[in-house]
Amino acid sequence: MSPTLAGLIQVGALFLVLAAAYVPFGNYLAHVYTGEQHWRVERALYRLVRIDPDAEQRWTTYAAGVLGFSFVSFLLLYLLQRLQPLLPFDFGRAAVEPSVAFSTAISFLTNTNWQSYVPETTLGHSVQMAGLTVQNFVSAAVGMAVAVALVRGFARASSDRIGNFWVDLVRGVVRVLVPISFLAAVLLVGLGAVMSLRAGVDVIGVDGQQHTMALAPAASQEAIKMLGTNGGGIFNANSAHPFENPNGASNFLEYLLVLLIPVCLTRAFGVMVRDPRQGHVLAAVMGVIWGALLAVAWWGETHPNGTATLAAGAAVEGKEMRLGIPSSVLFGMATTGTSTGAVDSMHDSYTGLGGGVLLLNMLLGEVTPGGVGTGLYTILILAVIAVFLAGLMVGRTPEYLGKKLGRREITVAALAILAMPTAVLLGTGAALALPGTVGALGNDGPHGLSEVLYAYASTSNNNGSAFAGLTVTSDFFQATLGLAMLFGRFVPVLAVLALAGSLAAQKRVEPGVGSLPTTGPLFAVLVGGTVALVAALTFFPALALGPIAEALL
Repeated sequence: MSPTLAGLIQVGALFLVLAAAYVPFGNYLAHVYTGEQHWRVERALYRLVRIDPDAEQRWTTYAAGVLGFSFVSFLLLYLLQRLQPLLPFDFGRAAVEPSVAFSTAISFLTNTNWQSYVPETTLGHSVQMAGLTVQNFVSAAVGMAVAVALVRGFARASSDRIGNFWVDLVRGVVRVLVPISFLAAVLLVGLGAVMSLRAGVDVIGVDGQQHTMALAPAASQEAIKMLGTNGGGIFNANSAHPFENPNGASNFLEYLLVLLIPVCLTRAFGVMVRDPRQGHVLAAVMGVIWGALLAVAWWGETHPNGTATLAAGAAVEGKEMRLGIPSSVLFGMATTGTSTGAVDSMHDSYTGLGGGVLLLNMLLGEVTPGGVGTGLYTILILAVIAVFLAGLMVGRTPEYLGKKLGRREITVAALAILAMPTAVLLGTGAALALPGTVGALGNDGPHGLSEVLYAYASTSNNNGSAFAGLTVTSDFFQATLGLAMLFGRFVPVLAVLALAGSLAAQKRVEPGVGSLPTTGPLFAVLVGGTVALVAALTFFPALALGPIAEALL
């Protein structure tokens, strides 16, 4: 079977599985966040922390819960790293350096999982399991909670309440992330992923010398890092490591997990606003953009223009040859389109065109289909902007889902979409302007610019993958990339919650003759055009100097 045919079969199988899961799982997600009954284990958690699960919150209280929980998560994760020698399963590894511990704590609480260290030699199993894996669950649940709060803003009328953050957080973990992750971990173990509490095993290598192969409870962390669109590897090679990703079947399962919740959340959105067609439109926009970019990236990696790659017949450098180019590109597209930092190939080795597509996937705001929760609320923000632009064209007050979009709503929507470009462009400009940071580049010319741009795009979009040619261990990069993660995560979150509160307080407006239909192809084109337009106007100059110039060389 040719690699192209094998790749097409994988794409077809992926779409078939997602299509089969879309309605039942999307309906289940909607039920999780709208049901009034609390599970027994949930009630036990509420009693433990003295939470009234039946009391709903204003958006300011909801936002305070998000910020307070995130701050406590940061402190605990930072302390776990600094106190590592006192913990079991530390294997004699030292406390993590303050700057690295700071960056890592921010990285995992923001669902970024940016790693500037070698996991199997830096962290023991206690920090991995009690720190990083726990954050993989709760950071994903926070993203889902914020998205659901915005959906409630559209669904409710004349109300100052958008739900209870603590209930949404617990339900996301208990009812969605834990059971699916458990099943996925069992499947990964069956497929050959490692699940061990040993530090390593001694083996005799092909050179006749004894070597130690690191071991870890990899399957369980791999499951939630993919399902929660986190991406941090328990091994330095990430999902290219055979202990994390043993074969083609596990590779398929992993990128399926990445896409499952973001895609099906559009169905949950449609159900919660009592019009499933609204979710279908958003899913169609996500799918068309993602499919088009997948085709471009795939063509770029199989039709290279460099001397070495032409001789090889394709861009095989940096690809996992167990999986092949199509699977590598599909994995890369799934992860860069969903704020997942996992990699099964070296993104830095992609062609100018292929690497540029992975970068563009993030610069679009990661709405194809975006991270767990973040993808839904980001494309809803862009839909609000699209409706506003349409309203300007016809000279009437824009409406979306029965809610008028006035100055307050458009202001917070604009803040949400401007946060990421601000962090990306300011960070990239500062890194390139300071003489001391230029030495961190592994390449000069257009690719060197792409490496820096990719780093800040990845952190500002809470992705976590990287062009590995850039060395980011200096205090400058640790600090600025950490700030980019915080800014890219929490400014949009606060703006989204403010928008949710404003929408929920409004009375519902019945659609009239001049109302823009939001369930058909016209609206899909308008939203898709807005997604492309925002990225084109903001990032085209930087892309032209980086990956576009590299692709034309």
